Amino acid sequence: MVGRVYSDAPELVRKYLNYLTTVKGKSNLTVSQYYLDLKLFFRFLKHYRGLTEKPFDETDVADISEDFIKGVSYNDILEFITFAAVERDNKAAARARKCSAIRGFYKYLLHSGVIADSPARELETPKLQRSLPKYLTVEDSVSLLDAVDGPFKARDYCMITLFLNCGMRLSELVGINVNDVRDDFLTVTGKGNKQRTLFLNRMCREAIDDYLPTRPVNGVKDREALFLSRLGKRISPKTVQHVVYTALDRAGLGGKHLSVHKLRHTAATLMYQNGADIRVLQDVLGHESLSTTQIYTHVRNEQVQAAMESNPLGKVKRRADAKKTDGGNARDPKESKDSENSED
Repeated sequence: MVGRVYSDAPELVRKYLNYLTTVKGKSNLTVSQYYLDLKLFFRFLKHYRGLTEKPFDETDVADISEDFIKGVSYNDILEFITFAAVERDNKAAARARKCSAIRGFYKYLLHSGVIADSPARELETPKLQRSLPKYLTVEDSVSLLDAVDGPFKARDYCMITLFLNCGMRLSELVGINVNDVRDDFLTVTGKGNKQRTLFLNRMCREAIDDYLPTRPVNGVKDREALFLSRLGKRISPKTVQHVVYTALDRAGLGGKHLSVHKLRHTAATLMYQNGADIRVLQDVLGHESLSTTQIYTHVRNEQVQAAMESNPLGKVKRRADAKKTDGGNARDPKESKDSENSED
């Protein structure tokens, strides 16, 4: 399937993309992004080496040979990353993904025995500036839930409740089946087809119990799916996004650059603020690396700083004569030390 979809890519690239899908279990979105990055990379190399006069975006790379790929150097890759930054105006995150795609591709070729050494072995990833995640306060979250309305109110309320309480991804919510809900637990399938079990608190359990009686029975085309569209199909990510944006607008939160993913940030932030251990939170969110989860520790640090700055004593200016006593005479250091030692 991958080979057919990416037929305009070199053969080794198609094999790599197939490997990412079937062996590594990467999502279709990730594989598609790597395909575009590698396609751009080899288009650049053709122009960089003067091998084509076609417009850049019309340059064919399917004919690139194995010898061409083997001949790529570390400097070639650096030139491409510079091109991405200067000519394509790629920010650090986009350049980092391109580095990851190229590094992963040549690592695959190395392990497959196609090359003896990887030109991307020493390739460093551009440093990313990590910003604090946007999230809703408890009050905003309640307002959002109160704003849910319409013919599918029970369904939409249930979906937003799961986002805010469980911190799941959009793809995870869409993929939930009816039999994934067992008593107070819910099984979701995350990145790389990895499953994890989430605990359903009372709010989630009640939202699901309220929704299930309204879930269509007749004319259902996907009987396994928990959340269905008005056509009886598994609800699409686009529909879920529309539901969330509509509720945000009704709640007066539409201008705060919030999104479905920010509801995941909200769940994580509220859990951490209320005592959740960072490693437990890593399991809840399905993060492969603890460093990804640690972004939420910065939220706590920001709050600690704000709390300390709110102390009124922090705003009191030091008196000009604070160092002077007894008519302006400075206290003898020895006297101060003796006084301190004499007190108990």
